[in-house]
Amino acid sequence: MSQYWSKLVHSLTPYVPGEQPKSKNMIKLNTNENPYPPSPKSLQAIHEAANEGLRLYPDPNSDLLKQSIAHYYTLEAKQIFVGNGSDEVLAHIFQALLKHDAPLLFPDISYSFYPVYCGLYGIDYKNIPLNNNFEIDINDYNQANGGIIFPNPNAPTGIGLALESIEILLQQNPSSVVVIDEAYIDFGGVSAVPLINTYPNLLVVQTLSKSRSLAGLRVGFAMGHPDLIQALVRVKDSFNSYPLGKPATQGATAAINDKTYFLDICARIIATREKLTLQLEELGFEVLPSQANFVFAQHPKHRALTLAQALRDNHIIVRHFKAARIDNYLRITVGTDAESEQFIQSLTDIISSMA
Repeated sequence: MSQYWSKLVHSLTPYVPGEQPKSKNMIKLNTNENPYPPSPKSLQAIHEAANEGLRLYPDPNSDLLKQSIAHYYTLEAKQIFVGNGSDEVLAHIFQALLKHDAPLLFPDISYSFYPVYCGLYGIDYKNIPLNNNFEIDINDYNQANGGIIFPNPNAPTGIGLALESIEILLQQNPSSVVVIDEAYIDFGGVSAVPLINTYPNLLVVQTLSKSRSLAGLRVGFAMGHPDLIQALVRVKDSFNSYPLGKPATQGATAAINDKTYFLDICARIIATREKLTLQLEELGFEVLPSQANFVFAQHPKHRALTLAQALRDNHIIVRHFKAARIDNYLRITVGTDAESEQFIQSLTDIISSMA
């Protein structure tokens, strides 16, 4: 039936999400989900929102959630935009703010959805290579551009960029929108949110999928100057005026407000990550310094694909990328302590059998 497709659809190369296995008998360390449940207060709010009021449309502006986010980050509600997961928020950003005559700049090793958005919206882009240590060098972005975007910490490397470097980047590109995608910022990075009131070209994107354990709820948000936010609202209201339902809005609001639970979960994941890093290094892996809820590692004597397949045979899934420069790396989500221990034991047995 492809004869009915538009020319655009024929040209697209869609994003491929990480595997969601049907079997429950798997340790799932491949999509950077939080291994711990959402805040009990969030679950209670979702439950309370699932009532007869669902016959009515939700608040199209999600004002309750915007106010909670603004209060948490010491901003104003007019500086907040919310959407159905950070991927939808990013899609609106690409269309509203990053489609210009000059190319959009982002790292060659980064979130693989970025080139997909460019293909969907007809945006010219240029990949900027990470340096030999897989780090972003901001001097490489001091060139003509129609915008700049990258995750911080970067994905899939997990390496963070210092706030001072982001500020220099903003100063070097006053006429371009700079988007900092902070999906993993809560696991050890330093957020660029404090720079928002100084730099009107800065837009910071975050999600509740990772640090707040709500990947299944689909809530993301952007923070920036009201002019940038208004551009996103114009695109949103030309696409879907009601991106968030009542359960999502109320559950997300409760999660933002439950700071104690949030900080405890992040601390637990950071501690497990540091232990996991040491254990991998003891097995001979080279592990990049991570500020995310995953680690990116390679073994000099064993192919990553072979290790990933052997782990799968042991009912453990990790992420392997086939892209150039990183095809011998595994991205390993930080699970619970018990999951991490089982992963390390299986990996130890696999490597021993290959000796």
